[in-house]
Amino acid sequence: MKPILPLAFAACALAASPAFAACPTDAQVDAYLADFTQRKPSTGFGNDISLEDAECAKRKLAARLPRVLGSPIGYKAAFTNPALQQRFGVSGPKWGTMYDRNFVDIIAVLPHDFGARPLYEADLIVEVRDAGLAEATTPLEALAHLESVVPFIELPDLMLEGQFSGANFIAVNVGFRGGVTGAEVPVQRTQAFADAMANMTVVMVDEADNRKELGRGQGSAIMGNPLNAAIWLAKELKKEGIVLKKGDLLSLGGFFPPQPTKAGMKVRMQYTGLPGDPTVSVEFN
Repeated sequence: MKPILPLAFAACALAASPAFAACPTDAQVDAYLADFTQRKPSTGFGNDISLEDAECAKRKLAARLPRVLGSPIGYKAAFTNPALQQRFGVSGPKWGTMYDRNFVDIIAVLPHDFGARPLYEADLIVEVRDAGLAEATTPLEALAHLESVVPFIELPDLMLEGQFSGANFIAVNVGFRGGVTGAEVPVQRTQAFADAMANMTVVMVDEADNRKELGRGQGSAIMGNPLNAAIWLAKELKKEGIVLKKGDLLSLGGFFPPQPTKAGMKVRMQYTGLPGDPTVSVEFN
């Protein structure tokens, strides 16, 4: 897995960006990036933006986000869970780019207000072995092109003010800001491991609140098997001319809807059914 860096959020005082119903200009994208840097709620690019213009905005923003979030480290699948598709009014999965600056791979104690509308989400990452993932057709075939599975609490930032459309959310790189990773689980290229990915139980609790359960889901909540999301993402990226390489990280989506952070929480997630029942944790101060 590529090296990852400590969480760091810069801030600067610049104006909020207005909404637009077309592919934004460079100046408009820069205005949104100023809001993002300042951790300030934004109107984004307008709730009436079309999917085509949202994808255009996402590409422009992806070219600028390294100024704030560091180097690209991989890609994020979003809306892979039907519940999230329904919540945001989208018809299928979408994707965004991930960056390394706000990835944390240690016992994480982070500010609860790391974003404008900060959330935590039960997620999962796979580490790419080679570009053949885009040719896989089954979860077992996918495992031949992966190195490891990594527990992951994504820390997305909705950023957008009030109610917003799925297209507007896509335009702002589907809310990526950072996340916390656990220890890597080496992939076993067997049908049993592929089945475990679908059958595992993912449970998230708040250890600071008497282990109150925050969410529970099955691996199958993500496209029947999270490995199907990895295949889908690799194929979509290939359509865009993006060839995956060894070490790229793919975030596969949430097992249940994300929730807002609160100071004092100690969030712990466990993947029961994967080898070793791995965990990942984050504390919000």
